[in-house]
Amino acid sequence: MDVASLPFALFAIASVLVFYLINSRSRIVYLLLLSGLFIASFSYVLLIYVLLYALVNYLIGLKIPLSRHKIVLFRIGIAFNLLQLILLKYSSFALDPIFSLFHSDIQISRLSEFIIPLGISFFTLQGIGYLVNVKMGWEKPEKRLHHFFLYILFFPKFLSGPIERSNHFLPQLGSKSEFQRSNVVEGLRIALVGFFKKIVIANQLGIVVNNVYADPEAFGGLNLWIVIILQPLYLYFDSSGYTDIAIGIAKTFGINLLPNFNKPFLSENITTFWRRMHMSLSFWFNDYVFKQLSFKYRRWGIYSATFAVFITFTLFGIWHGAGWNYMILGFLQALAINYEFFTKRTRFILFSHLPSATRVWAGRICTYLFFGISHVFFFAPDTETAFQFYSKLTDMSLRLYLGVSSRFVFFFALGSLLVFMVLEILNLDMKSKFVRVESFWNNNRFLRLSTYYVLILFILSQLGGAETFIYQMF
Repeated sequence: MDVASLPFALFAIASVLVFYLINSRSRIVYLLLLSGLFIASFSYVLLIYVLLYALVNYLIGLKIPLSRHKIVLFRIGIAFNLLQLILLKYSSFALDPIFSLFHSDIQISRLSEFIIPLGISFFTLQGIGYLVNVKMGWEKPEKRLHHFFLYILFFPKFLSGPIERSNHFLPQLGSKSEFQRSNVVEGLRIALVGFFKKIVIANQLGIVVNNVYADPEAFGGLNLWIVIILQPLYLYFDSSGYTDIAIGIAKTFGINLLPNFNKPFLSENITTFWRRMHMSLSFWFNDYVFKQLSFKYRRWGIYSATFAVFITFTLFGIWHGAGWNYMILGFLQALAINYEFFTKRTRFILFSHLPSATRVWAGRICTYLFFGISHVFFFAPDTETAFQFYSKLTDMSLRLYLGVSSRFVFFFALGSLLVFMVLEILNLDMKSKFVRVESFWNNNRFLRLSTYYVLILFILSQLGGAETFIYQMF
């Protein structure tokens, strides 16, 4: 059952109705049963695997503070998490080239398509983060097994995140979930916007982007530049759409998930960009990788941070998938961040004479273009296709082909995209104007209901053609 689908929406709404009808003491168990049912809809084997995974992390976390050998136990827990991730997700990257040298027909990558548990990249980071928190004393181990199971299995976030922190999620389960109309209304609104972002905007952009990447040689260079401009928006609306669905549905149950996006395309540099883009993932790598490496190698001075950035973003790239293209993607982000760090003073002197608004928008445009150009390695299936894509950029020809099923829906999606972006600009740069727009929206019930009605109509019209969530492929 795909998250961005009508069955999931009906499942979630029915679940919320029952949630507030049952005894409050039974609601955690009820959510756990719902989560198990959701995961089992993909595979009973997946459910059993995730339950065993959660049980191992629960037991290790419980024993760490009590053990005389807590460091050894902690390392066993981290090794368990990393090994299951490496063996299931990354073994094909190492083994397939070896088998090909011996002209073997064995391809681990094909086998992996059937055995890699869905959501493994998300719940593994959550398991590691929990063990680190317990070992460092940042939180006490969770003694209630059903609470910990729900932390790992909670169905709104299981496939698409955000990557929850245990010390943020688990304390919320200890309080009674009384019915609050505002939570349900606000949660449904957030989820509705998420469905629209994913099903209408992201899917339309995805058709154009994926058509070009399927065969870059068949398109002119101008088509590829259009894709470079569109693909950051495709990634953003796809990811933030799923995140909004997860955050919205969770909120209807009285659970607040961590925010995941904060106007990333209004960032003036790459460093700030990665503090605003996929924040739960970026902050996880910042707290559990970058800070740890920087502290460990602090004797290197400023170069400790340089080293830590390269390692962090290389791992960040690898997290997305097993392939040289993802490693290159991570390396490019690290290169940009280190460049910004070492040239900060020089760039300030060079551009200080420019008007403030000019500097801001020049920084935003350059950041956006770098993200789009570098993420060719993200969307291309391999490095060969990526370099093939880059080699065509100097070709100034244009093939007038979109491949979309309805040009009306496509251009409506583009118009909606522009509305979202204009509102974000107003919210950040022109707060007083945004407040007036927000006040007009809040005070005009007819406008709100009409807008929601239009959104629902477009969502329903596009259901059935929904593409796979980008991060679900990894």
